[in-house]
Amino acid sequence: MDPRAEAFLRLLKIMDELREQCPWDRKQTLETLRPLTIEETYELGDAILEGDLDGVKKELGDLLLHMVFYARIGQEKGAFDITGVLHGICDKLIRRHPHIYGDVQVKDEQEVKANWEKIKLAEKGGKPDQEKSVLEGVPKGLPSMVKAIRIQDKARGVGFDWDNREQVLEKVHEELGELKAEVDAGSDKQSDEIGDVLFSIVNYARFLGIDPDEALERTNRKFIARFQYMERESRKDGHVLGEMSLAEMDAYWNRAKSL
Repeated sequence: MDPRAEAFLRLLKIMDELREQCPWDRKQTLETLRPLTIEETYELGDAILEGDLDGVKKELGDLLLHMVFYARIGQEKGAFDITGVLHGICDKLIRRHPHIYGDVQVKDEQEVKANWEKIKLAEKGGKPDQEKSVLEGVPKGLPSMVKAIRIQDKARGVGFDWDNREQVLEKVHEELGELKAEVDAGSDKQSDEIGDVLFSIVNYARFLGIDPDEALERTNRKFIARFQYMERESRKDGHVLGEMSLAEMDAYWNRAKSL
């Protein structure tokens, strides 16, 4: 037997045993597992950002356990089982890769993505001139920045996109100008304009091949590291952070940056 199949069957057997014998596992539902799965997903994201491959391995195992858990509950409800889940994703991958499993010709990854979105739309019974939207597949519960990325990716998949990054940068400057005008006027549209600025920056990051969510998280971590350095070092010198002048704090901050 393929060792991969053997390992997967081992996990399925353990899941069956836990569901039947463990009080905690027996009690779980799709709803109680949901927040735990979201947490595990973020832990995987942390491990990836930290370059912790051992952590990635561990978190992948945790997520795989959750997938098997959901499938077991689905089986108990008579709705679906792990066999159907696996065949479903296999069939979808084959269907959405006609350039591999069919006779469709593509020249680059953008044509692959465009075909994916068209096939996905057709699967849902929609056509470009009907009421189905290519954006329906964007989960409502996604964090706002991640949702913006997915919205832009899907729009790009059907050809609705800027021609080059210079145009996008011009749009960023345009949105910044509109924000300044609303701020100067003291209008009630400032929040809308902030949103437009952020959306345009996400767009520009996409054209640069940068994940803006990952970039912001790296900046968050950098700020935390520098701020905590400032706290530690000022404390060593007998200072209380809240009682220091901005210039004094800046001196510690600049030392942190130099490191």
